[in-house]
Amino acid sequence: MITPRPYATLAGRDAGWLKARLHFRFAGMGKPEYGPVGPLHVWNDDQFAPDSGFPMHGHRDVEIITYVRRGAITHADSLGNRSRIAAGDVQVMSAGDGIVHSEHNHEADPTLLYQIWLTPRTTGGAPSWQTRRFPPADRNGKLIVLASGDAEDQQQGALPLKADARLLVASLRAGDRLTHAVDGDAYLVAVDGSLQVNEEQLAARDGAAITGETMLYLHALEDTEVLLIEAPRKTA
Repeated sequence: MITPRPYATLAGRDAGWLKARLHFRFAGMGKPEYGPVGPLHVWNDDQFAPDSGFPMHGHRDVEIITYVRRGAITHADSLGNRSRIAAGDVQVMSAGDGIVHSEHNHEADPTLLYQIWLTPRTTGGAPSWQTRRFPPADRNGKLIVLASGDAEDQQQGALPLKADARLLVASLRAGDRLTHAVDGDAYLVAVDGSLQVNEEQLAARDGAAITGETMLYLHALEDTEVLLIEAPRKTA
C-alpha cells in the first residue's frame, strides 16, 4: 500500500524566521493518521530565513539526520564540533544519553532542509556527530545510500545510524524509470518535480508512506530528486 501525504495537507508552523511543514504528526500538530513508519517519526520540511536559527538546545535518545536542499546551515554542539553543512551535504547526529547543539543560517539567502528523526535501537550511549558530502553525480539515475544502520552500507561510505533504517537518494531526469526492491516499510518524498510511484503520483514536496510493498516502480514525470527512508523488517 502506498498512501500519499500531499504537501498541502501537512501541518505547518510559521515563526517568521522558520517556516516548517511536518510529514508526521508531532507535538500535537498534524493528522492522527500521519503516524510513524517503523523508527521514523519526524520528517520536517524547514526553511530558515537568513541570519536565523535555533540556539543551543538539547536532545537525547534520537537519531537526527539533516539533509540540506538549498543554501547551508551551520552546526555547533557540546562535543566541540562546528561545521557549515551546504546543499549536497548530509549530517547525522546521534543524541545518545544527551547532546546540546545549535543550527543557524548565516547565509544571505534562505536555507531549505529536511530534518529527519529516528528512534534508535537502544537508549543511552555516547553521543556522536558526523557529516559528509555526497557528490551529486553519484546519484544520477540510481538510488545511493546516504546513511544506514547496516554495517555493510557503512563500509561502502554511508554515514552510520544507530537505528534500523537507511536513507537513500536518487536524481532522476524526466522520463527516467527506476525499480527498487523494498524489505519492510518505507517513506518517500519527491524533493522537487513530479513522480509516479507504482500507481500513485506525487507532486513536488509530497510524501508517501509505503507498507506491504516488495517493489517500487519510480517514473520521473519531471526532473526530480527522490529521498527514501527504509525500515527493513527485523529477522528473528
